[in-house]
Amino acid sequence: MSPQELTEQIFKKKSFLCVGLDVDIDRIPTYLLSEDDPIFEFNKAIIDATHKFCVAYKPNIAFYEANGVEGWQALEKTINYLHHEYPEIYTIADAKRGDIGNTSRMYAKTFLKDLGFDSVTVAPYMGKDSVEPFLEFENRQAILLALTSNEGAFDFQTQEIDGEELYKKVLKTSKTWENSERLMYVVGATKAEYLKEIREIIPENFILVPGVGAQGGKLEDVCKYGMTKNVGLLVNSSRKIIYASESSNFAEIAGAKAEVLQQQMAEELSKL
Repeated sequence: MSPQELTEQIFKKKSFLCVGLDVDIDRIPTYLLSEDDPIFEFNKAIIDATHKFCVAYKPNIAFYEANGVEGWQALEKTINYLHHEYPEIYTIADAKRGDIGNTSRMYAKTFLKDLGFDSVTVAPYMGKDSVEPFLEFENRQAILLALTSNEGAFDFQTQEIDGEELYKKVLKTSKTWENSERLMYVVGATKAEYLKEIREIIPENFILVPGVGAQGGKLEDVCKYGMTKNVGLLVNSSRKIIYASESSNFAEIAGAKAEVLQQQMAEELSKL
């Protein structure tokens, strides 16, 4: 999916919500554990209940890899279900990959070709030859970690080198890479005040913003500093939605939580 098609979906649904599918087998309703594939059944229920209110889903790959072959099969079934039932939805493999060129090429093939995700999150620490293989696929994107919402972000990302923060050097350097128009970026919602300066460097690229909800980020701050005339934002919420309830109607409650966020986003969009 191209960024233009994603933007069309955002205005159509009046939402820029991304739902994170970070499925912890120990936190899903216990009655699902008797199913042949409890992870997929949980995802399917969440997707069916929330798809009207969001434009993207983001499975965190670690939660699937932790369950071995069965977890990977659940991931495959989830992405295939999205492709078949909701092809208009944007998909993100939250894998945070990044390695030497030939290894990155295999990671890119896995997520962007074999599984058919629209995008994959990528760590930039090893530089352009670790990222460019993810940018070789037409209508696919790499989402580069720029400024994250975790406590350790300050260990490196905001350290100054020659008078400039490292995350700004990452942003500026990445713009020189081949097919850099296929880049999106991760900026945590708890770092919303940084978005104004970030937008001066990347005025048009989409930004994926985790940390709204459970991590304490505020939607209005993200929109104030990060929204463009074409929106340019995907705001992710995971635990606040998918673990809103452990009861048998967990999906219905998740849908209600997603709708609340969608309504807030619709209000922000009306200000454009």
